[in-house]
Amino acid sequence: MGLAADDMMLKMAWLFLAAIHALPALAFFRPAMIGRLYQVSNDNPLFLLLQHRAALFFMVFLMCTWAAFDPHSQRLASAGVGISMLSFLFLFWKAGSPPALKTIAVADLFGIPVLAFVAWQAFAG
Repeated sequence: MGLAADDMMLKMAWLFLAAIHALPALAFFRPAMIGRLYQVSNDNPLFLLLQHRAALFFMVFLMCTWAAFDPHSQRLASAGVGISMLSFLFLFWKAGSPPALKTIAVADLFGIPVLAFVAWQAFAG
């Protein structure tokens, strides 16, 4: 593969990771989604925490998008996205793999090989 194809594949990988985080990030701007995604009403105190969680997902989304176009940000983005995805999977497993969170875990599991690829490129390249 040529250099341009490698660069395009790396960009697509970062944009794939951004896409995984786009829906939960959107809940920051559309709080009604929190009720649909997590079955928590806006009068529940956990709603505020979930909205804050959505803001953090927006940050992860931005890091992935930025890393797709700025190679200098890829190491930091790899670490941030890795902490987000791996910590959730660890906590999911530790909590006994609650069925209500399975979709999130599956999305993160699909993202782990992509994350490994971009992290390898960021730190080895």
